[in-house]
Amino acid sequence: MPKVALYDMNGAQIGELELNDNVFGIKPNKSVMYDFVKMQLANKRVGSASTKTRAEVRGGGRKPWRQKGTGRARVGSTRNPIWTGGGVAFGPKSRDYSYRLPRKVRRLAIKSALSSKVLEDNIIVVDELNFDEPKTKQMVATLQALNSGKKTLVVTADGNFNVTKSARNIPGVKPLRVDLINVYDLLNHDTLLITRDAVNRVEEVYA
Repeated sequence: MPKVALYDMNGAQIGELELNDNVFGIKPNKSVMYDFVKMQLANKRVGSASTKTRAEVRGGGRKPWRQKGTGRARVGSTRNPIWTGGGVAFGPKSRDYSYRLPRKVRRLAIKSALSSKVLEDNIIVVDELNFDEPKTKQMVATLQALNSGKKTLVVTADGNFNVTKSARNIPGVKPLRVDLINVYDLLNHDTLLITRDAVNRVEEVYA
């Protein structure tokens, strides 16, 4: 089982924590993580881009000139795609880009991302993370004491209100409730700062 140091909020090591091999000790599957991130980004797309075809553009009901005898090319409507003010041929239409990967694939991707953080020594486990009131200054001091990276993902078990308020306006820092943990955020941040309770919750769900 992989072991990591357990810290308090002041950055002092107070012990060690054994992590579950089935969650934090597997060989990361890069292909599955790529598929998960691709799915997340696709699900974020609004898909609202839309252009009008020649059938939807206003006007163009009358044939501009007769079919034969003018010497000009035959035209049925002034709203065809090659005319100014005409419709758009093969333009984008509103669509839903979202899709879902199988449940086992999603679970494997998250476990791979968590294991990669352990392998790269980019995980910091704190015994607890709590403030009496929302104070960004206290959160900054805690992050400095723990030597977290420039981009840190702060994961708590219950989405602590004071922690969330204290961390959400710090550049590069993102607070996240443990049940919202995902591959994109894990890979997009240099350091994973997670509480002991959140680790237990992750192991309960994914072990």
